[in-house]
Amino acid sequence: MTHVLIVEDEVNLAKEISNYLIDFNYKCTIAHTYNNALKILAENEFTILLLDLKLPDGNGLQLIQYLKKKKITSGIIVLSANDELDMRIQALDAGADDFLTKPFHLSELNARLKSLIRRNFHKGNTEIAYNEIKIDIDKKQVLINDIELVLTAKEFKLLLYFISNTGKVITKEAIGYSIWRSNSDMDVSNEIIYTHVKNLRKKLIVAGCKDYIKSIYGVGYKFDD
Repeated sequence: MTHVLIVEDEVNLAKEISNYLIDFNYKCTIAHTYNNALKILAENEFTILLLDLKLPDGNGLQLIQYLKKKKITSGIIVLSANDELDMRIQALDAGADDFLTKPFHLSELNARLKSLIRRNFHKGNTEIAYNEIKIDIDKKQVLINDIELVLTAKEFKLLLYFISNTGKVITKEAIGYSIWRSNSDMDVSNEIIYTHVKNLRKKLIVAGCKDYIKSIYGVGYKFDD
């Protein structure tokens, strides 16, 4: 299970984030101060840290530096009301993986989390196997029962994203951000997402795959056998 440490001095916001992420099968721990976060980090390991930079007893940038000094490999997403470019650069240079400006939609935060987990999950691993599916990330090649399956660039990203989140319910918002975020058309419609998922599902089944992609009514999809 993905364990998230929420370092946020706004009590209501921290609770709101935690309650939302728990519904998506994350395990969440909350720290409201710098020193509390240090104590928790000394006793626990976390997949991701959600870190506010302005804490009542310390600076979030110092906490990032502490994590890097201790060689703690948790992913770091900064949550800050300061949207100035200099602050973003400082946080990313210090070692943060992502920066999200307050206020934000919880669905976007979830998408950022999934994207970071996906990147870290595949770090240093260019070949992935899932039952009859084999993926070569560098070559952008997919094999089904050792026979190559031709996918579009978006279908390839979508398949990789599904496999990275096997067994989890994935919202359409998360798919939209993760697959289309590098494009200018960020407001990708549900119809576009539906079409790409339908096409990918059809290609996989025709190639001899089990039907792994399940529709979750009103929410999104789940990739599971």
